[in-house]
Amino acid sequence: MRRFERLFDPITVGQCLIKNRFVMAPMGPAGLCDSDGAFTERGIDFYVERARGGVGLIITGMNFVENEVEKHTKGAMPCPTDNPMLFIRMARTLTERVHAYDARIFLQISAGFGRVSSRVHPGDLPVGPSVIPHRWIDGLMCRELSTDEVKRIIAKLIDAAGVAKRSGFDGVEIHAMHEGYLIDQFATELFNNRTDEYGGSLENRIRMAVEIVQGIKNACGNDFPVVMRYSPKSFIKELGHGVVPGEEFTELGRDLPEGLEVAKLLEKAGYDALDSDVGSYDSWYWSHPPMYQKKGLALPFNAEVKKVVDIPVITAGRMDNPELASAAIEKGQTDMIGLGRPLLADAQIVNKIRVGKHKRVRPCLSCHEACMGRLKAYLTISCAVNPSAGREREYALAPAAKKKRVMVIGGGVAGCESARVLALRGHDVQLFEKSGRLGGNLIPGGAPDFKEDDLALADWYTQELAELDVKVSYLTEVTPEMVRTAEADSVIIATGSKPRKFSLGNDERVYVAADVLTGQKDAGNTTVIIGGGLVGCETALMLVRQGKKVVIVEALDEILSLAGPLCYANREMLADLLRFHHVEIRTGTKAVRLDGQSLFVTKNGVEEKVTTDSVIIAVGYDANTSLYDALLYDIEEIYQVGDARKVSNIMYAIWDAFEVARNI
Repeated sequence: MRRFERLFDPITVGQCLIKNRFVMAPMGPAGLCDSDGAFTERGIDFYVERARGGVGLIITGMNFVENEVEKHTKGAMPCPTDNPMLFIRMARTLTERVHAYDARIFLQISAGFGRVSSRVHPGDLPVGPSVIPHRWIDGLMCRELSTDEVKRIIAKLIDAAGVAKRSGFDGVEIHAMHEGYLIDQFATELFNNRTDEYGGSLENRIRMAVEIVQGIKNACGNDFPVVMRYSPKSFIKELGHGVVPGEEFTELGRDLPEGLEVAKLLEKAGYDALDSDVGSYDSWYWSHPPMYQKKGLALPFNAEVKKVVDIPVITAGRMDNPELASAAIEKGQTDMIGLGRPLLADAQIVNKIRVGKHKRVRPCLSCHEACMGRLKAYLTISCAVNPSAGREREYALAPAAKKKRVMVIGGGVAGCESARVLALRGHDVQLFEKSGRLGGNLIPGGAPDFKEDDLALADWYTQELAELDVKVSYLTEVTPEMVRTAEADSVIIATGSKPRKFSLGNDERVYVAADVLTGQKDAGNTTVIIGGGLVGCETALMLVRQGKKVVIVEALDEILSLAGPLCYANREMLADLLRFHHVEIRTGTKAVRLDGQSLFVTKNGVEEKVTTDSVIIAVGYDANTSLYDALLYDIEEIYQVGDARKVSNIMYAIWDAFEVARNI
């Protein structure tokens, strides 16, 4: 038996045969449709690329179905009922091309957002099953949908399914009794205080979901698969607040016993599969797990769902490890593996796993920067480590018209990405790195156990450059004279950045975060971290998990306020973990001086003393521009990328490098 062979066993959803167990999990297709709600060529390319990569089933991101009960910005997401003729015309091209790769594709159709809508039109009220608080806007209450409005939404979902079938989709997925969307709000007693047939008993609260599947089956036939996007547990301890793993709490949303009962009722109603995870918008870091969540976090819950239903269960949520995924199917924890963000990072992940090249899969960092982060900013979905995601045609790499000798100076992500793209295009590339390892700031950044994928990305670049025969000169600090005499056609400066440091008087036990993260310096049993940005907070979490007492001193009024773009799920989970682990956080506070084991700090003009074994400075980085500055007027084709150009994050370092290298 070949390794991971179980992941490539066929499976049926309803009567639809899927060639393997991999599902492209639904992700909001922002930027992939036009103002009439039809898929664009960009959207078609996006999904076809994942079909070409070997995935068995694609579930598109959400499609709106109506724009009267709940107002949506036209063109924000696809909509099969807005202009059905145009939608079918474009969607037929999509489904025909996907089918050419023997993949199946389901259209996800949405009942709406309700209280979790992030875009409330001026003068309108958000809708909900009852008069309940809006998730994001304090003091704003949702208006209760009338019975007729509920029935209109159901009817439009049925209409949308009919359009989907005519468009060549193999089935539909209902969005969603999951994550706290509108159908989920109806099903959850916390949010549903209705007295009509859609409120009260559990059977009434899920009536909307039942009528949807029954209506679609009547309209499209029993052989047309209908899947429910489902969450058997909400993880809500209070409105707007979730819980971290291991925290004791009383569930206010859907708890697992009720979740299992609902799963049985959904199967009885006619659903052909459950696309299941856990969480809600009130505990968003369960539904959209950052790197601080363990991989396969939904598996224990779906293992329980599997015990009570006979229909297939799909599990997403950091499921990119093929060993974990294969074992989950072997153990009966799930039937299919949902991959969302990993398929943004590497569209070929399934093919690579199939032929034993899983070590060459470009890792997803669970950073949310270019997927959820860009969706919230009204931008096109993409990926921090894969700039071509969502822009497959525009960013396709073309062979260089003229082969050039290119020097790349610096082996961080910007330098590595530059060298990779240049080599793929046929240039003669040599990369110079002053240390003995590629990765730059990925190395200290990946030191905490929850940042393992940062180190995996560094290893991936090392392997890819070796496969591309890029010459890498380690332990080489390049001087201006070396560049001037190298006779290179192009030079890319990717010298990165240096941690900022300042004096506290006695600096013997004052360290920068990178040195502590990599183990070069010992923080002792107690430490004060100056700086409550992403680096400072992640360093604090690593150290407190090692049993150390940690205090964060932040001059601003809140932590993580300058870390952007940082997805809400990542920011909230990191902040909640620091509180859970009892990290003392002092905001609006400045460090003044260190005297022995006493760090003196001030807040509102009042000086206090904090006893500590060490002080860790994590107040940002400064661009290392010295080499570029020395060469600017000597080299005609010279570029500065990544932190050397402007200190930012991994995403912009990679994107800058990709843009420059693809045009040399």
